[in-house]
Amino acid sequence: MLLDFIPVLLGIIMSGCGTTDNAACHDLTLQSSWQWQLSGSVNTSYTADVYDIDLFDSNTSLIASLHRSGKTVICYFSAGSYEEWREDAADFDAAVLGENLDGWSGERWLDIRHESLRSIMTNRLNIAVEKGCDGVEPDNMDGYVNSTGFALSGADQLAYNQFIAEEARRRGLLVGLKNDLDQIVALEPFFDFAVNEECHYYNECDALAPFIEASKPVFNAEYAQKYVDNIDGARDTLCAQSKTMQFHTLVLPLDLDDSFRFSCD
Repeated sequence: MLLDFIPVLLGIIMSGCGTTDNAACHDLTLQSSWQWQLSGSVNTSYTADVYDIDLFDSNTSLIASLHRSGKTVICYFSAGSYEEWREDAADFDAAVLGENLDGWSGERWLDIRHESLRSIMTNRLNIAVEKGCDGVEPDNMDGYVNSTGFALSGADQLAYNQFIAEEARRRGLLVGLKNDLDQIVALEPFFDFAVNEECHYYNECDALAPFIEASKPVFNAEYAQKYVDNIDGARDTLCAQSKTMQFHTLVLPLDLDDSFRFSCD
């Protein structure tokens, strides 16, 4: 078992803080700003401290380039859903595949109780280390409150989310909690930052306060058209609220393709 983990440890050493390509590796702070782009050619011109990009679609040269620009690189992958286009899609047992995610073609919820998922997800974390990512954003970490096709409990979700966080930290990776607002109090100690979608639109931002209180950044994205167009000053109000709460909020396209971007920072 130890021999199996040696390549991972070597990857951490080679991509760790103090190397030429990874000078940005550091703990995040409440002042850390961010950029989030998961599709299309990544726009590297923003002054954000943190770049959140796709794990599979981003190559090592892009990540190294972002490091040379002083960016901390977070690598996105889905830990709670199956995506049929991913390079490891054949590794998933048919028994773990549940209902389709509403609005996302080719994506299905996973039975997070299934032991076989653990090796798949730890392998994805190993890929993050090998590519030089500073941290990860595991997505779809709240299946238990969705129609997955499985009888998932809150306890199942807590155990799975903690497993992902602990394995990420074992590899020297920062790890973010995606949504899962109802379990934030229990999960905050295991995670280094939070990524949220539309907490302002749904009036849910107060739930993220434990991260701010622990001096961990909250990165939020809003998609509503009223914010995009600043209808009746909606985006101005949003940004004022975001700054008061010490969040870092972006107004982005749902496809996260950099077709437009408004930052409250």
